[in-house]
Order: sequence, then structure tokens, then C-alpha cells
Amino acid sequence: MTRPGGSRAAGLHAFVGCALAMVAAGAVALLTGQAWLFPSLGPTAVLQTEQPTSPSSSPRNTVIGHAVALAAGYLSLVVFRLTGAGTVLAEGVTWPRIGAAALSLALTAGLLVLLDRPHPPAGATTLIVSLGLLTAPSALVVALASVALVTAVVWLYNRATGARMPVWSADG
Repeated sequence: MTRPGGSRAAGLHAFVGCALAMVAAGAVALLTGQAWLFPSLGPTAVLQTEQPTSPSSSPRNTVIGHAVALAAGYLSLVVFRLTGAGTVLAEGVTWPRIGAAALSLALTAGLLVLLDRPHPPAGATTLIVSLGLLTAPSALVVALASVALVTAVVWLYNRATGARMPVWSADG
């Protein structure tokens, strides 16, 4: 069941689903002291609540999209020797940072197209890494776990409210 745009029911559905997903990730962040909340979870939750049957919203595309993004972002940090550098917010924009951002986004976009696994919020995830906001390998593992948690929460919510988000993939 897709939610028609502009209706009050669709707005309430997105409101509740997104709130539940962020509360779940935030609660785990509070309990663990780890970064279970990061910016690209927002677009993921919005996409999954507004367009639950879209291929881009499927759990498979979501998990693969963010996994590719995290790996591409980290690889870009390695290539440009930025694994130990501060964030772009603290150190400003440099040519190596521009290179890392460009490479990470290009790798993410290209690989997701080649794999036929669209998930646009992954573009934000890869920039979060290549801009130095999440850089430790352990933080990247936590980020992927958080993606899985948010996806599970939204999936359960969608199923409970009649929105037929696929179990794993939109094509089978």
C-alpha cells in the first residue's frame, strides 16, 4: 500500500514512522554512547515511510546502499590520506577533502547503479564519512547497525499500519 501524497493520513503516517525510527536509534545511542544517530538516517526513514513499496525503500537496497556508501567513504579517506585528519567543519575545505568527497560520491553512485540497488540517502552517508564526520572503522560498523535498526523499526511500523514494505527486496 503506497501512501497518497498530500493527505493527512500520509502525513501522519510519515510523522509517526520517522519519529519512532529516530527514537529507537536515539535510545540505543544513549544506552551505548555510540553514534547511532547520524544525518542520512533521516532521508532513509522519510523514503521508507513515504514510499514503502519503492525499490529504493526496500531493506535490501537500504542496507546495501549504506554499506557501499560507508566503504566508499572510508576508501576515499585512505586514498587521500585523511583517516587521521579532523573534520571538514574543523579544518575547512582542502583539495584532498574535495577529492575524497568527489571520489566517495562517484564510487557510491556508480556502484549502486551497477548493482541496480538505488538508495539515494546513501549519497549523504558517503559524504558524512569522506568529510570526516564518521571515520573510525568501529563507527562505520555502528552506522550500518543503525541503518539496520531504523529499517527494521520502519518496516515493522509500515507492516503494522498496512503499508506493504517488502520483507527484503521489492522484486521478490
